[in-house]
Amino acid sequence: MADIAAVGEKNASLGEMFTKLSPLGISVPDGFAITTFAFEEFLTQNTLHSKLFDMVQQLDRKDYSNLKKIGKKTRQLLLDAVLPINLETAIIKAYNELCEGNYFEVAVRSSATAEGLPEVSFEGQHESYLNIKGEDELLNTVKKCFASLYTDRAIKYREENGFAHMKVALPVGVQKMVQSGKASSGVAFTLDPESGFRDIVHISGVWGLGEKLVQGTATPDEFFVFKPSLLKGKNAIVQKRPGEKTTTMIYGIGENKDVVNIATPKEKQEQFVLSDEEITRIANWAMITENHYQKPMVIEWVKDGLSQELFIIQARPEMVHAKKNRLVVKE
Repeated sequence: MADIAAVGEKNASLGEMFTKLSPLGISVPDGFAITTFAFEEFLTQNTLHSKLFDMVQQLDRKDYSNLKKIGKKTRQLLLDAVLPINLETAIIKAYNELCEGNYFEVAVRSSATAEGLPEVSFEGQHESYLNIKGEDELLNTVKKCFASLYTDRAIKYREENGFAHMKVALPVGVQKMVQSGKASSGVAFTLDPESGFRDIVHISGVWGLGEKLVQGTATPDEFFVFKPSLLKGKNAIVQKRPGEKTTTMIYGIGENKDVVNIATPKEKQEQFVLSDEEITRIANWAMITENHYQKPMVIEWVKDGLSQELFIIQARPEMVHAKKNRLVVKE
């Protein structure tokens, strides 16, 4: 976590978990990060600082009438630029080491950070890409992540929140892909997300990719695990609620690799996405993570449809109930 300024909070958290929590039994897919220094070097070698500044200065800051036009032009500047050769070499070397010479699919995720304010969250403002394979595709996708620093929503967000555009950098995380499209995925809270009750681990999940869950467009299965019983090694699952799960999000086939929704078979609609043993394992991992960070956490979990293994692919602090005074009840 000391590396947030260099690689962004998302990547720093993954690195923290991989090095500190993997020895405690938590499975975290390996990967590597492309740093803020690398991003700045990319801008410098393509003389983009002044061009980007001039472009953003043309933005209509009152009505944002030209936001779409400015965003598109700005992203194109970055997409047309060339990655420095030393950065290309370093990325390919790291990818080779990660894959041990036999290339497999990776997730390529943006992880923006603000200069002087490295812990500021830009969650959801920038793009991430899944199922990327091969050197050329990886290098192109890194550039697409760099360009997503200037998505329309990211530009507007920075304007409305007083962040100088040129003071925000975009590190990128490259992580081994878990094939959750063939299994299930979801989120675990180390407290009850509705009430803030701290003695519950709340786990939700859907078949396939977790984007539907994050977007709130799916009714997931829900599982409630009682922490005191879990600590005593007892059966701690106190409630299981089935979701609707009528559709499953999977990876598309073809060049664009867009995700697609398919109808969930009837028998899978009526089946929970996790077994009791898997629910208990995720709950234990959630408690280990909370204990390590010493604060309530939100954890993204995935199950690989090929190996049937469970993994944690992200952990971040819970922000809603953590800020509330637990000794005060407001009507």
